[in-house]
Amino acid sequence: MYVDIVPNRSSPPAVLLRESWREGSKIHKKTLANISHWPRFQVDSLRRVLKGEHLVPIDELFVVERSLPHGHVEAILGTMRKLGMERLLDSRQSRERTLVVAMIVEQVLHSCSKLAQTRLWETTSLGEELGVVGADENELYGALDWLLERQGRIEARLAKGHLQEGSFVFYDVTSSYYEGRTCPLARLGYGRDGKKGLPVIVYGTLADGEGRPVAVQVYPGDTGDPSTVVDQVAKLREGFGLQRVVLVGDRGMLTQTQVELLRQVPGLGWITALRAPAIRELLEKGTLQRSLFDVQNLAEIASPEFPGERLIACYNPILAEERRRKRKELLEATEAGLEKIQRQIGRRTKTPFSEGEIGLKVGRVLNAYKVGKHFQITLGPNSLTWSRRSEQILQEEQLDGIYVLRTGEPQESLAADEAVRQYKNLSKVERIYRTLKGMDIRVRPIRHRTEAHVRAHIFLCLLAYYVEWHIRQALKPILFHDEELEALARRRDPVAKAEVSESAQRKKRTLRTPDGLPVHSFDSLLEVLGTRARYRCRLRNGGPESTVVRYTEAEPLQRRAFELLGLPYPVSARQSSS
Repeated sequence: MYVDIVPNRSSPPAVLLRESWREGSKIHKKTLANISHWPRFQVDSLRRVLKGEHLVPIDELFVVERSLPHGHVEAILGTMRKLGMERLLDSRQSRERTLVVAMIVEQVLHSCSKLAQTRLWETTSLGEELGVVGADENELYGALDWLLERQGRIEARLAKGHLQEGSFVFYDVTSSYYEGRTCPLARLGYGRDGKKGLPVIVYGTLADGEGRPVAVQVYPGDTGDPSTVVDQVAKLREGFGLQRVVLVGDRGMLTQTQVELLRQVPGLGWITALRAPAIRELLEKGTLQRSLFDVQNLAEIASPEFPGERLIACYNPILAEERRRKRKELLEATEAGLEKIQRQIGRRTKTPFSEGEIGLKVGRVLNAYKVGKHFQITLGPNSLTWSRRSEQILQEEQLDGIYVLRTGEPQESLAADEAVRQYKNLSKVERIYRTLKGMDIRVRPIRHRTEAHVRAHIFLCLLAYYVEWHIRQALKPILFHDEELEALARRRDPVAKAEVSESAQRKKRTLRTPDGLPVHSFDSLLEVLGTRARYRCRLRNGGPESTVVRYTEAEPLQRRAFELLGLPYPVSARQSSS
């Protein structure tokens, strides 16, 4: 008997169990059974039995000793090696360098304490891949000290790769809350996390025009944003050796005082924006008129209050409408809160509210909606009256949708529309902070007690985001990213609201890529990659020398991800001796 596979034109081939015999010069065949419906592995097994092979159940032959998620580790480590991250950290191999690499990978995968990282290294292939299984948290703290000593050199290498003479450099500052009292950097200051009463730690990031982080500097929590600018100028010129750059910062960062300091630095340009009071003054003096925007939404103006500067006025009607809508809702919500207090006052006849009690209630309402400046409030014993400041509201409405950029760069080196585009690129630095403190790589909560470890932790997070940035860029075709965003931004009106490309809309609508693969978020794609496992098995009753390492077959989406990352195709049959 034998298994015969008979072609069947455009249909699947017929798989038949047959026997054959010879009569004289003729060979006769007889079909015993049609086994076309059998699974492939059963057909192969029958074939081998008919050939006289002795088959053993797989669980009697091999013992799987361990299975570990591997694909996501493979992708992140492969990207880091492709970027040359190990040599970026230090040219020499060392235990500390390996531990820092492992911490960067783990920071992309999970945000957790250093103790938890040592535990998680045993739940994926990362620990075995880098040989850090068994490392304890004290070794990791030692590696953080090692990293902090090299921060200046690492940042200089990043700057050399991503910043050149004449580059636009983007700078922004944020803060993270700190739970504890041991770190001298943690102080009461302006918190951006909504955690009232907790000290914060301030840090500012320099990035290139693509949004790649280049450097980070940590400050005590009571440090004002503008006071950090001088340090960044020194870093650009002395640390990175750049004599000609254009620093881009928001209006709260590059204040008038900071602009005056920047003017004194030869070769240093800047782009920032005016604050609302300065724009209102321009309107009142007639320097800025809304009629400028009747035909176009961008116009250059000059003012004696800003000598030697170019002022670029922009008007976005969509932004104007959004601000009017939001102001209307906040005013109505504030009045609803005041009316509620007024009804409470009306019900209190036996024990009237004092003026102080009413003031506290009113204060809570005004603080909740932040439009108290638009109301005239009158308090008295068990009485409350208010009215809108209509004239002030109308004055503010005149500013809706208008913003004014200021720069010292001449027209021949920086066109007005390009200045607007570069200022809008600050959003890429803000995206760094959303990622650092979001679901991907979280700086907070900061778990370290010493100043050195806090500084090293934040720098480590920045390096992790640097790696993630490159991974996200490569995987855009299979992520919910707009692949045409940058190209469209260079062509469209710089003032107008960004429009999502048709290809991005199609991905969101169909949840599929053009080649039929499912579209993912960055987090869910890492989970999918993690299902590619590495498992260790050995021959039953065999010694250590009989152990082999195997890899699960890469699925189509996993293969596509590795292809986009430019990494070698994962081969499932790869094996090695233990």
